[in-house]
Amino acid sequence: MASPFFNFNRKQLVDLCSQYRLPSVWEAIAYIRDGGLISYGPSFPDMYRRSAGYVAKILKGTKPSELPVQQPTRFELAVNLKTALPASLIGQADEVAE
Repeated sequence: MASPFFNFNRKQLVDLCSQYRLPSVWEAIAYIRDGGLISYGPSFPDMYRRSAGYVAKILKGTKPSELPVQQPTRFELAVNLKTALPASLIGQADEVAE
């Protein structure tokens, strides 16, 4: 579950999962870079780029209430090479951490 609390304490959470040998799936690539097993979630850079379009429309006079709510359109799969995952899954990953 995405949470500022989890994100702030992500290194400790990843370390605990590793210590107790718990498989873990995270929502952001940052967890994989900190040693997590696997992540699948929206591409945050893509969402930030798309939000610039909303800002531009608001600055041009569109009322925020008139803008549609959008869902993420790009998702990223990231795996940690230090884990024992099948090669077929590693081949499909958008990012691989060593």
